[in-house]
Amino acid sequence: MTFRNRLTLFFVLIVVVPMVSVAFVLFRLIADNESGKTDARIAAREEASIGLAEEARLEGDRVALVIGQDPVLAGALRAHDRAGLATRAEALRRREGAQRIVIVSSGRPLVDVGDRAAAFPSTRDLVDTGGKSFGQLQVSVITANEFAQRNRRVAGLDTVIRLGRRTVLASTIPGIDPSKLPDRQGDVHERGETFRAATFQRPGFERGSLSVTVLDPSIQQTSAVQKSRLLAGGILLGFFILAFTFAVIVSRSLQRQIDGFLQAARRLGSGDFSTEIPTSGRDEFAALGAEFNKMSRQLEERLTELGRERVRLREAMRRIGETFASNLDRDALLDIVVKTAVDGVGGEVGRAALRDSEEASLEELAREGRLDGLEDVVRASEDKVLDTGRPSEIAKDGAFALSHPMRGEEPDATVSGVISVARRERPFSQGERELFHYLARQAAVSIENVGLHETVERQAVTDELTGLSNRRRFQDALAAEVERSKRFDQPVGLVMLDLDDFKRINDTYGHQQGDVVLREVAKILRDSSREIDEPARYGGEELAVVLPGTDLEGAFNLAERVRAGIERLEIPLLNGEGTIRVTASCGVATLPTLAYDQRSLVEAADEALYRAKRTGKNKTVRAG
Repeated sequence: MTFRNRLTLFFVLIVVVPMVSVAFVLFRLIADNESGKTDARIAAREEASIGLAEEARLEGDRVALVIGQDPVLAGALRAHDRAGLATRAEALRRREGAQRIVIVSSGRPLVDVGDRAAAFPSTRDLVDTGGKSFGQLQVSVITANEFAQRNRRVAGLDTVIRLGRRTVLASTIPGIDPSKLPDRQGDVHERGETFRAATFQRPGFERGSLSVTVLDPSIQQTSAVQKSRLLAGGILLGFFILAFTFAVIVSRSLQRQIDGFLQAARRLGSGDFSTEIPTSGRDEFAALGAEFNKMSRQLEERLTELGRERVRLREAMRRIGETFASNLDRDALLDIVVKTAVDGVGGEVGRAALRDSEEASLEELAREGRLDGLEDVVRASEDKVLDTGRPSEIAKDGAFALSHPMRGEEPDATVSGVISVARRERPFSQGERELFHYLARQAAVSIENVGLHETVERQAVTDELTGLSNRRRFQDALAAEVERSKRFDQPVGLVMLDLDDFKRINDTYGHQQGDVVLREVAKILRDSSREIDEPARYGGEELAVVLPGTDLEGAFNLAERVRAGIERLEIPLLNGEGTIRVTASCGVATLPTLAYDQRSLVEAADEALYRAKRTGKNKTVRAG
């Protein structure tokens, strides 16, 4: 092989192949990053739109419940008075603020009043006294245009609402062609603009279907990415041309002193740009040496530029980290944190693990990569974090691991979890350690926010004194079980319980003593209930428990266990001067044997409860 051919091969190996690899990886990263951000953005905003639609439907549920219980409307229905039915429905629509009311029987509408462009209706079955469904009531509290405008304000998205696939009910983009909208997700080109679109379905009136398409115009920003690609490609091409020119010059000029230049080339190949090739004289070798020295300086400048690019990349990752603190999906958050940490520090594997208490062991919730051969170093690093409560770095058998504790911002906060990354062969640099610990701190803040959010949600449906469900949660649970009972023809039981002579306890021993009694009684009720039951504080000293799938005898047996447990209680007085005992009266009822809807079920159980009171107290009475 001639020297010229060897030089050509050398040029291909050290310049062309790395440049093509760098170009491929760079372009792929730009494309994947932009695509991922676009899909994540439209998916997150689509979830917000779905939440708005569900909120409108739930508001319709509330209005439908009121309208469905209207006695005048019920009377018109029984009398088959369509004119009276329409008049009353219109009056109820105006009074309750509904946009449209439809009553359907035997597949045909009996009443249809209000705006035909209303959307996201709530649907309730109309049931006669015998428990037989004879129609449906549909109520909407929002028009399609109102929803589109609200979604644009809240989610920042253009919205198109269609009845079926073709009929446009509302659109924030005038004149848009509905045939261009995707069934699920895709790009839409309209009037010279490009949108990223996502479509979800919701039920409409009279078994119709609403297609809601949200459109995000931010995909137009990808033109800037294309320009960046062209610029990067131009720079790489220019560098390639320059390198190729130097190679041609070298191949024509090198005739002597090959060994000296070979040594110099090896130093350059090893990354040493500090030593210059001697350029004594004015012949071709001096010129070639000068060109080599010039290329060395350019490569050093390029490395400096790449270092600055890396700093900018780290800053971009830091901005990603700042978004973690607002995310309320714990598992998805941890998955993003682990993947970002592994990518950011060049790790082979990463994982996040949490524990319920100081005594509990860690439970892995997210992982990126494989732990094969790295289990020991990761476990040792995590154990060190749990022992010291501080970040750790462990090197063991040629493997390296970083771990960071997850806990609240208080100095004495308990470590609730650990985030770790690991790799083989080379330790982590200072910059990689700083980036990893920054991301882990952001994740810890976000996990704490998730816990606070869950606590607030739990407090919203829990009675503060007894720890049982509050009346709002009780009503929702009972309504859901009644609907499930009607749909699947299964019984649902209800126990109403009232403490006997509770006012005397408050008057004699004070309200604080009364609170102690209520907490002890609530504990008996909770311990006697199954996991699927819903024990609740109905009001004052009156408690209740919803019993899914339970007939009258089963409800009576549970009530008796609770009553007997309360009767056995000996509650210490707060002043330490003895104990007091209490009794309770219970009433039980079931649906559908003794009631036909939620209200009649509560009335039946309540009536049985007061019969127990009137006939001697401290007993359980069945309804009927």
